[in-house]
Amino acid sequence: MPNHVAPDHPWVTEHPEYFIQGSAEDLARDPASYIAAGAYVIACGKDPYFPAWPDVVQLNVFDLGLRATIIATVSDIASQCDGMRCDMAMLVNTTIFQRTWGERAGTAPPTEYWYDVIGSVKTIYPQVRFIAEVYWDMEWELQQLGFDFCYDKRLYDRLEHESASSVRGHLLADSAYQEKLLRFVENHDEPRTVVAFPGAKGRVAAVASLTLPGGKLVYHGQFEGRSVRPPVFLRRQPTETADRALLEFYQRLLPALRLPALRAGSWSLCEDRGWPDNPSHEHLVAWCWRHETQRVLVVVNLSDSAAQALVMLPWPDLADQSWNLHDLLGDTQLQRDGNMLLQEGLYVALGAWGYHLFTLTP
Repeated sequence: MPNHVAPDHPWVTEHPEYFIQGSAEDLARDPASYIAAGAYVIACGKDPYFPAWPDVVQLNVFDLGLRATIIATVSDIASQCDGMRCDMAMLVNTTIFQRTWGERAGTAPPTEYWYDVIGSVKTIYPQVRFIAEVYWDMEWELQQLGFDFCYDKRLYDRLEHESASSVRGHLLADSAYQEKLLRFVENHDEPRTVVAFPGAKGRVAAVASLTLPGGKLVYHGQFEGRSVRPPVFLRRQPTETADRALLEFYQRLLPALRLPALRAGSWSLCEDRGWPDNPSHEHLVAWCWRHETQRVLVVVNLSDSAAQALVMLPWPDLADQSWNLHDLLGDTQLQRDGNMLLQEGLYVALGAWGYHLFTLTP
């Protein structure tokens, strides 16, 4: 939690210089945004767009003493785990922090907070992974500062609210950028998947998000179809009956994700084509993976209507042999001539919110 700590944190009394400070006048004028801490008045945590959060106090990431303490703290965490998620990571970037706190923060150090923290920790623990919760189109910037993965909230929004063409455009980004995105359809800040992506839409969104390049995030209760999202401050949750059909879907999907092609293969976005009298191919998005001899094709229908397309595959060595296509998420099995696949593409017809995850074997 780089931006703030609880008001009862020991640093509040032991190191008040680690915090954004205010005055007695600030406290009297805006008691929801400041707290009294002994002889000091300390600002509550906030971002530049919303009122302060009354239950936390704001760290001053421009303070070099705090940075040294944070590096030691994060190094200790790194000695105990494989990686860590950094909450609202963009709030401590210099430009954002200056916009939020202005002169109260003092003079900005010459280097970015995350450059110092991640760089220092990784000199000791080079294998530890840093994940950024990040918004406001700052994913690329935080990747350059050392994060291994950044939240892909854009994909989430496109899957929830926008069209297949919007998702396809998102996937045209450079592969080096996509490989450092963290894909998800549920986390503690979003509605439960069964609420945001009801019914079959949730299944196709899961297939899409979990078979794309980058890291993958799944949330506690997502597999069982939990619908209640308790506040993060609670240590308990209501009893809910698991959705057996949804659980069975994930029991088929998760083993497929262990395929070497999906874990260590090369990824490509596939072209799909339609016909003059049938533009429904615009509702489909397809991509494929290859690792050594293993090939995987994923096709998703991101609409509430049926769609058909010819999916073009990028593998010239399909030629001159027959290929078996087996859908690991359904019962579809096909046999196709490799030359026809290269010349005309694979004909795919999917119902509303449908999907295929094909393996191709000769």
